[in-house]
Amino acid sequence: MMKTVLITGTSSGIGKATVRYFAEQGWNVAATMRTPAKETELGQLPNVKLFRLDVMDSDSIRQAIADTRAAFGHIDVIVNNAGYGAVGPFEAATPEQVQRQFDTNVFGVMNVIREILPYFRQRRDGTIINVTSMGGLITFPIYSIYHGTKWAVEGFAEALSFEVRPFNIRIKNVEPGAIKTDFYDRSQDLLQKPGLTAYDGYVRITLANSQKAGADAPGPIVVAKTIFKAANDRSFRLRYVTGSSQTGALLFLRRILPLSWFHGIVKSVVEKGYKPEV
Repeated sequence: MMKTVLITGTSSGIGKATVRYFAEQGWNVAATMRTPAKETELGQLPNVKLFRLDVMDSDSIRQAIADTRAAFGHIDVIVNNAGYGAVGPFEAATPEQVQRQFDTNVFGVMNVIREILPYFRQRRDGTIINVTSMGGLITFPIYSIYHGTKWAVEGFAEALSFEVRPFNIRIKNVEPGAIKTDFYDRSQDLLQKPGLTAYDGYVRITLANSQKAGADAPGPIVVAKTIFKAANDRSFRLRYVTGSSQTGALLFLRRILPLSWFHGIVKSVVEKGYKPEV
């Protein structure tokens, strides 16, 4: 029997690459997004169907799950991929921007999981994959709100894994490093506040260094392949690091080095070229 995966946030980047890869491997794929009518490519792939799903709309989540089951008969794996990044100094963030960041990256994930758990629990089988980030384990300048959401998902998922394991439900976090997608342009929300200029020099340097890392990074297919690996892993392994070799190296250094030393490494890369005003 062909396996079925439901993926959120498939209109671009990692989500779109993951739909294609699962379809190529012979899976049924429910590709979900807020406006499927705008998508012209994925619906042409074999065994792929498009469904509307907004992670902040529980009715749309329930409907997408029901439509997927009606179309394919069952769901084996859910991939929580929808997300975006607010970037800039925290002082510049409006309450609405902070809320949107947590709504999408944290509460949206929780909403999807809440709706799929009864089905997986009754079935006594299922895999929930969250596309988090190495930014859920380490931090970088000007990403404070984004990191807050990814650290939240990491903690939530780790605790949840205890609760659902008796029902043979596996929780898996896929943790990409820098990946070359539109995360560094279209999907970013640059935090700016009229009249607040104190951070301009710092943001200019750190943002440029961060974007360079994204431009030099591997493409989203490496993440899609890791998601596929996690989907087929019947163990209860929680974390799957993916991206360039630097991703694993950074996480290793974070584990073994004193925090002050590790922060020095981060500053030497992300703050390269910055000279504080005296």
